[in-house]
Amino acid sequence: MAASLQAAATLMPAKIDAAKMAGFALATSALLVSGASAEGAPKRLTFDEIQSKTYMEVKGTGTANQCPTIDGGVDSFPFKAGKYEMKKFCLEPTSFTVKAEGIQKNEPPAFQKTKLMTRLTYTLDEMEGPLEVGADGTLKFEEKDGIDYAAVTVQLPGGERVPFLFTVKQLVATGKPESFSGPFLVPSYRGSSFLDPKGRGGSTGYDNAVALPAGGRGDEEELAKENVKNASSSTGNITLSVTKSKPETGEVIGVFESVQPSDTDLGAKAPKDVKIQGVWYAQLESN
Repeated sequence: MAASLQAAATLMPAKIDAAKMAGFALATSALLVSGASAEGAPKRLTFDEIQSKTYMEVKGTGTANQCPTIDGGVDSFPFKAGKYEMKKFCLEPTSFTVKAEGIQKNEPPAFQKTKLMTRLTYTLDEMEGPLEVGADGTLKFEEKDGIDYAAVTVQLPGGERVPFLFTVKQLVATGKPESFSGPFLVPSYRGSSFLDPKGRGGSTGYDNAVALPAGGRGDEEELAKENVKNASSSTGNITLSVTKSKPETGEVIGVFESVQPSDTDLGAKAPKDVKIQGVWYAQLESN
């Protein structure tokens, strides 16, 4: 499953394109429903199948890091206009790419494939929030609560490691079911109380660990970045697409593509753009 999605992901441009997102959704919907997966990965289960498993049956299999799928359903979004509560919202990445300069000399920056350095703990789950379906079929979803962030580290082909906080905090997504998108908050990877190896922090620790030379040597700005910690938040953007739904149970599945900044080491480094692609699942309850 992951290999199939990652192969499709390499065909997508840097910018999130609604039309191509819809095509990506159609290409992967059959895989999602069938539960197809990469060799060595567990078969994708339905929500009820996961709930029927014991702890020991799930432990060490990778199932806990997967979003459920749907058995049956329709290739549309048949829910009537009204207000719903979107629960059990799950986002499972299947591809991480980072925009960086290539290994070859003078190669322009592009999204490069990466090697995942994090264990199977990067899926966001149990998120929820209000979902409104308009008379014209447009959706508006606001993320309110849940396990909505996960620390992830990936490695570029050249060996550089890129940490980032995969998240959709305070997401407000609008649009048609085949492509609804919106911005979200990306908190700082490190908190203000984090101390670097020289004991410097945002709200605690030393103010300076590298003395500023008298008269200046032109490197004051670089030294200030290391001394003055910045734990401010940034923003990302995500596009979600519905590929299948099951009206009788309120279940919905689909694919997503998110672009967000990486860690800045509390302001000392310039962030890189990280593109995350994967699958999602949710349950809708009418209010």
